[in-house]
Amino acid sequence: MTDLTTAKGVYVIAPTAFHDDGRVDEASNDRLTDFFVESGATGITVLGQMGEAPKLDMAESVSIASRMIKRAGIPIIVGVSAPGFAAMKSLTAAVMDAGAAGVMIAPPNTLRTDDQIVTYYAQAAEAIGTDVPFVIQDYPLSFSVIMTPGVIRRIVQGNPSCVMLKHEDWPGLEKITALRGFQKDGSMKPISILCGNGGLFLDFECERGADGAMTGYAFPDMLVDVVRMQAAGERDAAHDLFDAHLPLVRYEQQQGVGLAVRKYVLKRRGILASEAQRRPGPGLTQTARAEVDYLLSRVARFDRRADLGGARAA
Repeated sequence: MTDLTTAKGVYVIAPTAFHDDGRVDEASNDRLTDFFVESGATGITVLGQMGEAPKLDMAESVSIASRMIKRAGIPIIVGVSAPGFAAMKSLTAAVMDAGAAGVMIAPPNTLRTDDQIVTYYAQAAEAIGTDVPFVIQDYPLSFSVIMTPGVIRRIVQGNPSCVMLKHEDWPGLEKITALRGFQKDGSMKPISILCGNGGLFLDFECERGADGAMTGYAFPDMLVDVVRMQAAGERDAAHDLFDAHLPLVRYEQQQGVGLAVRKYVLKRRGILASEAQRRPGPGLTQTARAEVDYLLSRVARFDRRADLGGARAA
């Protein structure tokens, strides 16, 4: 079994590919899986927010995750967040039986106090099975749940099966420093910290002690390169590459349309056959597509991977 407490590199958040009519596109999902592996990803996270998980039924969720687990050959973490523990337990059991490395759990937006948050994760761990490795998803901008470093430490220390933090607080650099301080002084066991937010702060998150990224971006191969360069001490080279992509990273991070941007670029890269989202989901206007194309042309001045004039056919 993969020890996720030592996970490093990039665990790419996988979007779910659909045909224009909303059916799951298995061929494109297979290409996505292969593309992530070829890009150097050390793992993949499926059925997250950017995977449109709430729009899938249980059978689709299990099928998509199981197919990726079988194909990828690298650790797969599956998002199992659900309004109730019954659905969470069922999905967890199915994907762990299929060979998942662990599951990711986000807090419901009804939690307010520190004790409520800590209790929720203890109950979730009990519901899915205390032998199942789980990841805390800390994304207050989306879930409206504030987890202080002290609360995260309580969850980690109280649940042996908690192996990783998906860190998406914003601003969150000081939180990483605090958590690594807990680890250094022995008050918190070692866990992996992988960061989200579309990689928007990845350059400095690595320098603060993050082990890498758990996020999506239309160029996951860039994220892989930045994490690798930072680990090798190539600070300026990492920042140069990151800075070249930053305008497109920022554009893709827009609330509401970010997934549409990512799918559009992945289609242009020849990975997806369609940029469709399952309804409800906004698409891009022609003006927005033109803006993305312009940003790609600017990134291509530094990174030829963004020169998509000869993108392979899907």
